[in-house]
Amino acid sequence: MHHHSTTTRRSPAPPPPPQHPTLTLLFTLFLSLNLTTAWRPYPQHQKNNITELIYNGYKKYEGSSEFVKLKYHMGPVLTENIAVHIIWYGTWPTSQKKIIREFINSISDSANRAPSVSGWWKTVQLYTDQTGSNITRTVKLGKEKNDRLMSHGKKLTRLSIQSVIKSAVTAKTKPLPIHPKGGLYLLLTADDVYVQDFCQNVCGFHYFTYPSIVGYTLPYAWIGNSAKLCPGVCAYPFAVPNYIPGLKPVKSPNGDVGIDGMISVIGHELAELASNPLVNAWYAGQDPSFPVEIADLCEGIYGTGGGGSYTGQMMNDQDGATYNMHGIRRKYLVQWVWNHVLNYCTGPNALD
Repeated sequence: MHHHSTTTRRSPAPPPPPQHPTLTLLFTLFLSLNLTTAWRPYPQHQKNNITELIYNGYKKYEGSSEFVKLKYHMGPVLTENIAVHIIWYGTWPTSQKKIIREFINSISDSANRAPSVSGWWKTVQLYTDQTGSNITRTVKLGKEKNDRLMSHGKKLTRLSIQSVIKSAVTAKTKPLPIHPKGGLYLLLTADDVYVQDFCQNVCGFHYFTYPSIVGYTLPYAWIGNSAKLCPGVCAYPFAVPNYIPGLKPVKSPNGDVGIDGMISVIGHELAELASNPLVNAWYAGQDPSFPVEIADLCEGIYGTGGGGSYTGQMMNDQDGATYNMHGIRRKYLVQWVWNHVLNYCTGPNALD
């Protein structure tokens, strides 16, 4: 069991330039190849050798599949109806909760106009298990638990996150249901909570709980509100990193940079939880401790032509806000996911 492995959602922002002058040429090559790599969760595993990243990397732009060896490793995918149970950690205004709840409820709402969130989920539904059953189209908001007083403090580690989930499912009043078959557990942290590795190119991750801590094996994800800590890293393109002079942020569709940035990370994690819930189903790469999953392959791509540091073609509403899909009463910007049938990244707003 890999106690210290989680599958991590890297920042959608273009990577910072290397500090070492001799690496500049390699870095330019690295950028020009449009690669993403599985981010390595602990420093002792980190590889700083850019050439290795190039040769062991994965192309992540729309039209390329040369490097991508996404494989099915025979584990389960989520074929039964999904209930997304949320733990709101810290102080969460109702207006922020609404944006997130409506996004989750939009996944199964086929009534929304195209391009829609449910159209985006159709790519996720293409993934199957050993029996040929597809991932479910039904994703619903489950139960919610507030942890306003931050039961495990303002700084969480990857292990203490599991204890937060344990507290929520074993609470004396209104515990979250234990729902091992179709239940996903989202721990969402407010903008003043720090989580291990947050902002160091990490905006969220998913894994499963250990029975030794929680009592059950439950697929879960953590996503943080980056508004105060690092919006240029985790809420890109609604905020931009300060190492790229002249890059202008775009206007967020729901008027909240931190939450609009979280939406794409939540989408990323839900897609990977559905297709790789126990980290033994759909991923690329040789090492299950550092899998490259269906959303990792399309990190930072929101439209046709995306790749490298280019987001691809997005849409603008009459107020000038940028989005790429419609949900229930709202617009959202959500990254694309890898389509293993076509062998490239796809999304509902693709220009044919």
